[in-house]
Amino acid sequence: MAAHQKASTSNTTATSTYRNEHQRDVVNRLKRIEGQVRGLIDMVESGRSCEDVAQQMSAARKAMDKAFYRMMACSVLEAVATSHSEVDTVREVERSTKILEKYA
Repeated sequence: MAAHQKASTSNTTATSTYRNEHQRDVVNRLKRIEGQVRGLIDMVESGRSCEDVAQQMSAARKAMDKAFYRMMACSVLEAVATSHSEVDTVREVERSTKILEKYA
């Protein structure tokens, strides 16, 4: 196997491992958020004060933002790691920037 192919295979394996770790992290964050949302429903149904509910909604929203940014970081790192040229890298970073501008 040529040196370029070995490096490419090594980068692909490292990227795949990194992606799997990020996916687990994002899923775990989403599961915690899911629990927060269930708690919010219980709070509303039990008649908790609007301020208490608003505070917990804010916490859930911030947690969702953090999960979103974590997912985007993975996307950018993966794009950079799998790029075959500087032009590809710049293109992928620009694509991620547009996603951030659109949804953040």
